[in-house]
Amino acid sequence: MTRRTRRRERPVLVYDGDCGFCTSSVRFLERHVPVRATVVAYQFADLDALGTSAERAAYEVLWIDRAGRVSGGAEAVGRLLTEAGGPWRALGVIMRVAPVSWAAHAVYRLVANNRDRMPGGTAACMLPAAERPGAAAERPGAGG
Repeated sequence: MTRRTRRRERPVLVYDGDCGFCTSSVRFLERHVPVRATVVAYQFADLDALGTSAERAAYEVLWIDRAGRVSGGAEAVGRLLTEAGGPWRALGVIMRVAPVSWAAHAVYRLVANNRDRMPGGTAACMLPAAERPGAAAERPGAGG
């Protein structure tokens, strides 16, 4: 399915707002990295307008660049760091080049698949998105 997106002033970082680990990770980034993006929990984002779905946003953190291209997981984190500039830019670029990108993807999936066990993680992180308390389908304006 092709979605039409418009050019944005700022990139958008979309994360799982129902997951304590994800929320803690985003807050850490906001405190320590100059995040030059609009940061929004997918449960409160217009996902269709962003060119993505609730299923993808529940699976991985997403980076939507100014042109509307969607990147997920370790690639999204690498793009966020690249956009941050300074020493973060180098780390972000390195994360997105093989073979480092392969390792970054493996580590990202390992952490994402076990986020309920990570510091700040909750039992809600284990549940499929539709079964979590306050599921996105019950929220007005949520994509899905």
